[in-house]
Amino acid sequence: MTKKGTVFIVDDDEGVREGLSLLLEAVEQPCELYSSAIDFLEAYDPSKRGCLVLDIRMPGMSGLDLQEALNERESQLPIIFITGHGDVPMAVDAMRCGALDFIRKPFREQDLLDSINAALEYDAGERDLSLEHQALCDRLSSLTERESEVFHRVAAGDRSREIGIALGISERTVEAHRAQIMKKLGARTLAQLVRIEFDAERLAGRR
Repeated sequence: MTKKGTVFIVDDDEGVREGLSLLLEAVEQPCELYSSAIDFLEAYDPSKRGCLVLDIRMPGMSGLDLQEALNERESQLPIIFITGHGDVPMAVDAMRCGALDFIRKPFREQDLLDSINAALEYDAGERDLSLEHQALCDRLSSLTERESEVFHRVAAGDRSREIGIALGISERTVEAHRAQIMKKLGARTLAQLVRIEFDAERLAGRR
């Protein structure tokens, strides 16, 4: 099962923590144990890949409180809540606030492992998407204001003459901007410019 990332287990019940630790060790999945939400929050490192297996009811800071605190930090760490029967409505609310899943007690070990596996894959995908988004933003931010205007019009299918008329510049100037745009964005063809525009819109829509 081993996936990139760490499973962070937060539960005030020592027996639950140790049991989950043994389960994950059996499938060679790294994990870290925390007895309270505060302990986890103090150690939290947003650069670490993984997922959070979180008890919904704990003394002091509850699992829901921790989720809220992580949301305030704009954390992308996927959360799997462990809930009792009476906690299901709370867990549903937690899902609306971004939790990836909730597992009811008592749970089958395989159900939890399947949920953890999905959470780790989700986290890896989101982080890869974030890196892709940042790289694209960096390239687009290298364009001047005029180059950005020309880029969007070229990607929309406008011809150089039409762009020149719209922007009040010569066709030759448009072509010069276009060459510089393609160099900065690493595009060799019009199709690649259109793809970059599409990717920028897609990634913006995910944010």
